[in-house]
Amino acid sequence: MQAEVGDKVRVESKGMQYEGILMPSQTRSIVLKLKNGYNIGIRQESASVTLLEKKEENKIHKPISEPIKIKKEKLPNISILSTGGTIASKIDYRTGAVTSQFSAEDILRAIPELEDIANYNCRMIYSILSENMRPSYWSELARAVYEEIKNGADGIIVTHGTDTMMYTAAALSFMVETPVPIVLVGSQRSADRPSSDNAMNAVCAATVAASDIAEVCVVMHGSTSDDFCTIHRGTKVRKMHTSRRDAFQSINAKPIGRVEYPSREIKMLSGYVKRGEKKLALHDKLEPKCALIKYATGASSESLLFHSGSGYKGIVIEGTGLGHVSTEWIPHIKNAVEAGIPVVMTSQCIYGRVCDRVYDTGRDILKAGAIEGEDILPEVALVKLMWALGQAADIEKVREIMRTGIAGEITRSTCI
Repeated sequence: MQAEVGDKVRVESKGMQYEGILMPSQTRSIVLKLKNGYNIGIRQESASVTLLEKKEENKIHKPISEPIKIKKEKLPNISILSTGGTIASKIDYRTGAVTSQFSAEDILRAIPELEDIANYNCRMIYSILSENMRPSYWSELARAVYEEIKNGADGIIVTHGTDTMMYTAAALSFMVETPVPIVLVGSQRSADRPSSDNAMNAVCAATVAASDIAEVCVVMHGSTSDDFCTIHRGTKVRKMHTSRRDAFQSINAKPIGRVEYPSREIKMLSGYVKRGEKKLALHDKLEPKCALIKYATGASSESLLFHSGSGYKGIVIEGTGLGHVSTEWIPHIKNAVEAGIPVVMTSQCIYGRVCDRVYDTGRDILKAGAIEGEDILPEVALVKLMWALGQAADIEKVREIMRTGIAGEITRSTCI
């Protein structure tokens, strides 16, 4: 019997044997998905293929035109809000570029395993790659999330590009107080690539959206194999690699948990807010005119001068070590604060927390009026400052908000 795409096969080539799932190929090579989730290409002319097992009927490669099934009783109702990104993208073979072309409905049809987890309502909020995200889109997305929960959704999935997913996760964490799970998910590789991680990530995200973890979280591959996804708190996650499937890591905190695959068993690793503990509330006002400035050795204070004199309402500085900048920057920090512009100090270090009380420079920065960013990630501090300025105009109130833990962005200890 001839092997087809989706079948389990053994390929022999040049004295080596490989077993895996036969995948689509755009070249004259045999593409095989191995058990560890990675793919290899083998030249057809030097290989022999043995069929080991036929694919499961109706489980692989469902026609894209097939309608979504009628809702099943006793399954939770989950809303999928699509914003684009690689999980909703495919390759344009005319240019070789990845473009955002799939809707949430397309994702459901392409991953039939999702039907066993929940019933779905799909909405496309926008279809963009994540580098084109902006604060006004966060507010629009937060309102859409709020509406879906208010209308009875038991959980929310937001499909999103990975490059700026942590910014959006932080924004939703501050803007939406939620009684149900809000899960952001993406993929490092587009849906039509043989090595795509979109299906497993989507299944794990749906599992979390149907769970009792009532927080904003990011669910992505936890290893380079297809064995589990990690559940990251939305204010403690960062993309740490450009292309690996396990690119996302929790920083200065343990992950909330992990989803074993394919069993979909959730194993908890830390405390979390449970379903129904909070009442639904929306705080969607933001001040987009905020800047994140990275300090570098010998950097002139002109950047700080520019932002404080160009209508910016808040500034986050990514300083060295414990949260330091050159002493020549300190008078300009003081001038900005006296002009009503809050300045937040964070660190370029991935792990640890800011403490400006150890060295003279740090003490002078505090005297100038800067706000210590504790162990908040710089990008999260930027989003939180935008949000804080949307809630209060008074700089002292903004200072109080920035020092107060709102959505798990500040931890008591960073000894992880």
